[in-house]
Amino acid sequence: MEKNEIDALKEKLFYAPKHASYSMTEDEIRGADDFCEGYKNFLDNGKTERECTAEIIKLAEANGFSQFIPGEKYSQGEKIYYNNRNKSVILCVIGKKSIAEGVKIAAAHIDSPRLDLKPSPLYEDSDMAYFKTHYYGGIKKYQWPTIPLSLHGAVVLKDGTVIKVTVGEDDEDPKFVVTDLLPHLGREQSKRTLGEAIKGEDLTVLIGSRPFNSDDASESVKLNIMNILYEKYGFTETDFLSAELEMVPAFKSCDIGLDRSMIGAYGHDDRVCAYPAVMAVLDAEEPEYTVMSVLTDKEEIGSDGNTGLNSSYMKYFINYLAVAEGYDGYQVLRKSECLSADVTAAFDPIYPEVMDKRNSAFINKGVAVMKYTGAGGKSGTSDASAEFMGKVRRILDDAKVIWQVGELGKVDAGGGGTVAKYVANLDVDVVDIGVPVLSMHSPFETVSKIDVYMAYRAFSEFFKIK
Repeated sequence: MEKNEIDALKEKLFYAPKHASYSMTEDEIRGADDFCEGYKNFLDNGKTERECTAEIIKLAEANGFSQFIPGEKYSQGEKIYYNNRNKSVILCVIGKKSIAEGVKIAAAHIDSPRLDLKPSPLYEDSDMAYFKTHYYGGIKKYQWPTIPLSLHGAVVLKDGTVIKVTVGEDDEDPKFVVTDLLPHLGREQSKRTLGEAIKGEDLTVLIGSRPFNSDDASESVKLNIMNILYEKYGFTETDFLSAELEMVPAFKSCDIGLDRSMIGAYGHDDRVCAYPAVMAVLDAEEPEYTVMSVLTDKEEIGSDGNTGLNSSYMKYFINYLAVAEGYDGYQVLRKSECLSADVTAAFDPIYPEVMDKRNSAFINKGVAVMKYTGAGGKSGTSDASAEFMGKVRRILDDAKVIWQVGELGKVDAGGGGTVAKYVANLDVDVVDIGVPVLSMHSPFETVSKIDVYMAYRAFSEFFKIK
């Protein structure tokens, strides 16, 4: 057999994903870059789940979506959204087929690891004012000191008034910081393990250092800070008790690399899947099946709570649509299908020891399909069936979507989970699919622009099923 024949046979029989740009035209690559400009704006405008929800609803209304009314029957082609407590949202387009044939779901989360303020956060020590925090989600605590932070969230007054707070995002805004020891005095700290070098209670944010007046009074710096907050926002220290305030990195999203092929930002996990899922449902015109993108909260802490997918709000939403057509929700769910849109770890050649290279996702090789996630013997995963994996393969291949398989590291190296198992528990076929991320869960993550675009194409093609 000639060498070219052997090469052709290898091409036919072997699985060997290549850099996506080899299969794309220059126009397609420019299209991916253009798509990511909108994504970067979304990142900068939505650094918390509340801000993401507001941004998604803004996009939805601009594209003809109206607010869902429970009990109302909707007709083919109608576009609706359900706002769940301003922290999660469902976008839905009613399909041509009866809802009894099932719905097509893309489910992503819009919360990200961060530092939450404690209920009573403000204090003064040594003429400096601080906010105490409780970290949210899985973080490497040593990554959070000495970076600029911004304050986001909502304060609810006793009368129910909601005050939106954002400080640190505009160029002229002040920023905040968690301090760290200088190396000259950090010998004992350096003896700690990496996970213990910075303790949870060390993640205390410096927010001011000037007293209210020239008098040497106690807590005068704290008083000055509280007075600034009162004059700007109108709340007192008691109002922290009914607030949701988060410290997040003050970085703006930006291009990474001389070739501008990547995006660096806070919050890629999982807004890098949420934005493509949003855009896919916004672009869905007259789908055969009813399609919906679910943008959910609380995934980083187990999806518990009434805005996370371990609750019943998505099930109830589908049941409302079903009952309006004369069906029960379970009849719809058992015929439904879902792409659990969540990120996976990208292979990092600097740290190859934790990855199985043959089963890892790589940046620039397309969107990653993960049959299972979990840890310690696939614990905490739904593990998609071979039949549903085969169907997703056909959809992606027929549409020439560039994709790859992925797994979250070596067996017993660690692991993690997604919302897939909560959707699967509703008797829905589901598989994980998402964008590979470098430096996942850090304050500044990195993704490939091509992979982001291929995620959008994957969700779009899934919504076009006939």
